[in-house]
Amino acid sequence: MPVVPLGPARAELVVVNSRFIASLSPASSAEEARAFIAAVRAEFPDARHHVPAFVIGGGKSCVEYCSDDGEPSGTSGRPLLAVLKGSGLGDVAVVVTRYFGGTLLGTGGLVKAYSEAGRRVLALVRRAETVETRRLEVPLPYHLYERFRILARESGAAISDERFEEIVRIVLEVPEDAFARFTGGLAELSAGSVPARELSRGSMRRPLEPD
Repeated sequence: MPVVPLGPARAELVVVNSRFIASLSPASSAEEARAFIAAVRAEFPDARHHVPAFVIGGGKSCVEYCSDDGEPSGTSGRPLLAVLKGSGLGDVAVVVTRYFGGTLLGTGGLVKAYSEAGRRVLALVRRAETVETRRLEVPLPYHLYERFRILARESGAAISDERFEEIVRIVLEVPEDAFARFTGGLAELSAGSVPARELSRGSMRRPLEPD
């Protein structure tokens, strides 16, 4: 699996009064990437250019895309894509929005500016890996709640929902490679009295660097 961004990021660059805003987002499909590009366009509707690039997947199944979006051919989209590919990230989309500052930058200036905008936003990104998960529901007595949250954190699980009723009903994503450790810890914590019901299988992004 490719190394992926943990979350979105944004960076800015000003070159001879032209403002470049680089926006980055995780994207697990071309459809997600195109939706992100459309969202950036809607956020900055008065900008002159929105130059996109994305890399989805990895290896032989990799999908790449870029566009100059009205800039001179080869001055923006391809340099941005080259920076993105050089980062080693997959499942990632970047849009560099440009507000024209009144001075032409020339071919070399545009290549340099779009490349630098891409490098700046990539420098802010925390890296992650995609791991297979099991989505579980756990009906938990209140007296075990705090210790359960410690167990979940130590297992790398992500809690997505908590409902405080007569008991606490918790829904969480548990990495497949930590599943045995998590269920063993739950059995020990509750003396085997708390079941974990599997709802579905999925995936999640797990940070490669600590907080």
